[in-house]
Amino acid sequence: MTTLTINGEKRAVKSPPDTPLLYVLRNELSVMTPKFGCGLAQCGACSVLADGEEIRSCITPISALAGKEVTTVDGLPARWAKLKGLASDPERLHPVQQAWVDEQVPQCGICQFGMMIKVTELLEHNSKPSDADIQAALTTSGPSPHLCRCASYAAIRDGVHRAAQIMAQGGGQ
Repeated sequence: MTTLTINGEKRAVKSPPDTPLLYVLRNELSVMTPKFGCGLAQCGACSVLADGEEIRSCITPISALAGKEVTTVDGLPARWAKLKGLASDPERLHPVQQAWVDEQVPQCGICQFGMMIKVTELLEHNSKPSDADIQAALTTSGPSPHLCRCASYAAIRDGVHRAAQIMAQGGGQ
């Protein structure tokens, strides 16, 4: 049995150590926000944070995550509260999630959870990204570009700038 820390909670899983995290999250732990997109780490729909860095869960075996904190979109509010020293509030969204709502970013939604994960990573390293920084984060950093089949890239860029604003203002304090 393997123990993983998912969204701040230690979870025992029965899957073999070489099982990709995506399958454990969705099939064993019922964490449905990482999506299956390609199965080859080429689209970004399955992205999660491992110790604050984006990984593609469709190819990452659970054995590679021993001792690491895995965060999915579901865990972003608690991550934000911890980073800001805020009390946990189930009604508070992470600034990236709030920006996605404010800017009405998603269309079909397949890529959006992976995009939010990548944007969270970006904003934790660069609080005022330029359009070029955003484009680089979503296209040239990591194993491959984040692909949006609906081509809502302009809305995504606007959402990133909105999230940066919310974060600069303290995001829910």
